[in-house]
Amino acid sequence: QVQQVESGGGLAQPGGSLRLSCAASGRTFSKLGWFRRAPGKEREFVASINWNGDSPYYADSVKGRFTISRENAKNTVYLQMNSLKPEDTAVYYCNLVLGTSTPFGSWGQGTQVTVSS
Repeated sequence: QVQQVESGGGLAQPGGSLRLSCAASGRTFSKLGWFRRAPGKEREFVASINWNGDSPYYADSVKGRFTISRENAKNTVYLQMNSLKPEDTAVYYCNLVLGTSTPFGSWGQGTQVTVSS
């Protein structure tokens, strides 16, 4: 079982950047990923990465703008978000990933990202 604490969210202007962090404990040698839930919408997949840091996989909506990475020595996975758009506004969560984009662990509290001018 993995427990995770997300941080790094905040307010950014369109075109700006934010870097999210997820401190995980437990079975951290698993694939991890980021998900988000926008107001009034279902939670959706954003990005995932293998335990050894290779094979990053992205949703089409963030490809080329977001970068996922991990630092196993710190049991932390990151999401660098550039060229932010208002539609990126959501609560962002990290979780274990089955396959390329299916979450299967418990959810943390998430971190709020708001993109607005």
